[in-house]
Amino acid sequence: MKERIFALDIGTRSVVGLLLEKTTNDYEVIDLVSKEHNERAMVDGQIHDVRSVSETIASVKYILEEKHGPLHKVCVAAAGRALKTKRTSIYQSVSGKPIIDDEDVTHLELSAVQQAQYELAKEEAEMQSTHYYCVGYSVLRYHLDGQELGSLIDQQGEQVTVEVIATFLPKVVVESLIAALHRGALEMEALTLEPIAAINVLIPPSMRRLNVALVDIGAGTSDIAITDSGTVTAYGMVPVAGDEITEAISDHYLLDFPLAEKAKRDISTHQETTITDILGFETTVTYNDLAEAIDPAIEKLSIAIRDEILLLNHKAPKAVMLVGGGSLTPDLPRNLARMLDIPENRVAVRGIDAIQSLKKTENLPTGPAYVTPIGIAISSNQTPVQYISITVNDRTIRLFDIKTLTIGDCLLAAGIEIKKLFGRPGMAKLILLNGNQLTLKGEHGTAPVILKNQQPCSLNDTIQNGDILSVTKGEDGTSPDVTLKDLLGELPHFTITMNGQNHQIQPALHVNGKKQMLTYIVQDRDQVVLETHHTVQSFLQSIGQEWMLEETEPFDITVNTKEHRIAPHRITMLKNKKEVHPESTLQDGDQLTTSKHYPIEAQALLKHLNAPTNNSIEVFFNNRKLTLHKPINILTKNEEPLKASDLIYPGQNLELKETNSLNFIFQDVFRHVDIDLTKGRNFKIYRNEQEATFFEPIHSGDRLELQWLREVKN
Repeated sequence: MKERIFALDIGTRSVVGLLLEKTTNDYEVIDLVSKEHNERAMVDGQIHDVRSVSETIASVKYILEEKHGPLHKVCVAAAGRALKTKRTSIYQSVSGKPIIDDEDVTHLELSAVQQAQYELAKEEAEMQSTHYYCVGYSVLRYHLDGQELGSLIDQQGEQVTVEVIATFLPKVVVESLIAALHRGALEMEALTLEPIAAINVLIPPSMRRLNVALVDIGAGTSDIAITDSGTVTAYGMVPVAGDEITEAISDHYLLDFPLAEKAKRDISTHQETTITDILGFETTVTYNDLAEAIDPAIEKLSIAIRDEILLLNHKAPKAVMLVGGGSLTPDLPRNLARMLDIPENRVAVRGIDAIQSLKKTENLPTGPAYVTPIGIAISSNQTPVQYISITVNDRTIRLFDIKTLTIGDCLLAAGIEIKKLFGRPGMAKLILLNGNQLTLKGEHGTAPVILKNQQPCSLNDTIQNGDILSVTKGEDGTSPDVTLKDLLGELPHFTITMNGQNHQIQPALHVNGKKQMLTYIVQDRDQVVLETHHTVQSFLQSIGQEWMLEETEPFDITVNTKEHRIAPHRITMLKNKKEVHPESTLQDGDQLTTSKHYPIEAQALLKHLNAPTNNSIEVFFNNRKLTLHKPINILTKNEEPLKASDLIYPGQNLELKETNSLNFIFQDVFRHVDIDLTKGRNFKIYRNEQEATFFEPIHSGDRLELQWLREVKN
């Protein structure tokens, strides 16, 4: 038995009822009935008077039932002009996250769709996002760190962007449509969308990669759908259509509306017609006559369609297809081609003869007026849209089944924010490392727990009528517990040689001015300083030799209340044999040596002061050559004379004094020789063979002699 399809095209001015039979390879039109509304019950495709529309539906149903038997179920379409299209992007940080998988991508896409839903609801006064059905979405592009990619799967980076275009249908449109059918004793068997219906029978999926505009010009409105990149990218509507053309004909030729409508169709089909105006005058009107007479109305319609196409597509499309009764408007294709600046052969009126799956029969109507009704019947059979009911967290949700529905679609319909399902990342910590701000990110939150009929599932899993979903938000991440070792790794060691001894040192770590170990856990707002460049000063401090830093001061001695600088530094420090200062930097392998400049002997100080120390002469004593010394200047400390070998330290106060006597006397010899007094005291002394006294002045070169006298015994 052949499958019979009953479809209704509920338009602004009329309702078209259609019976089709599906054969093995194609479809055949069995009957077709068109009936106009008794009053203005619909405005721009939206049912305003459910009762009046239901009466027209019941009338069409009755006529078909008289010929073909009872009809209980019907396929209908939601008007394309009611669809809302929204394009939006969503950004998300994936820094530190493992590679992106299918679930992550789905989560991003659905978050973008939900963002579009919120933006749309915000634009519509007093509407909420849950008042819309999402009837489909397409991903326009993915970006990872600013670079466009074909897929995000198995990618890693800092930030991803997903741009989508989503289409929504207000629920009130569907609800009013169902109500009108119920009042007409009909049950909705399947639902489709008018633009999708026309596109499905005229533009196969393989051709939707082309940028084509489909314009369905009805009585009250002109509906526009744009295809590109393999999908329907936008929908639009202008409130200018065939009725404006009919009214222009009526005004110009003094015809009532039905006669003007008939004249328009006859001229479009036969290129001329004979009309009788209200005064009874008969006139033959040609195609060119009519086009010239109503040119302003044609221009107005062309401009309205052109502007909407450019608004939706942002540029002229590659081609334009015209369907619907209003597409027969004279010169409309040529005007549109001119206004869009595309070749005339790229704008064409398409009739039902272009529907390849439709069997051509004698009762088949001609022209473009019935493309959409036939498309509704075929599309609702091939790709029907139905309602299914799902329970989400104990709440019943009804979905518009225009595509394969997933868990994600259910969450959208339930108004659950996808991006809030995943646990939030833990609070980050901000620190300063050597003056540079670093962000230590918290742990990523966990994924939500989603159960379908008490079994774990993913956002991509499909659903069926009656499924029960349970959604539990993922747990939030924690703040990072990062030690200085985690942050900096193992610190490098340096080897510095100090006076032949090797020292192992490492960079100094300070947190908020205090020295810390690598095990310290970094806190928010910490200021971490890593001293990677060692100086001579920091090195000496690290090895406990900071006392040397004080010894870099000058070596000063005060003599007779006057300060004398003995050396610029008490200690000289050399790095690799070159003198350095405490602020000089050190590198691994440097060798330090020090030389100490204190204490010094008193004799060396006198020499530094250029003070003569001794007066000396050479004499011969008992044929032995002697050098006699006599101090000229002496140093005293606390009024005590210093010997030549006494040590003097920095900062001491001394006095320099001159001796009174500069001449030598014979007696001075005995300070340099030893006299054997066991021989007695009976002796005589001679100077240059002349007897002398102890106080006899002597001079260099003198020959001195001491002779023992033999003692006389009594």
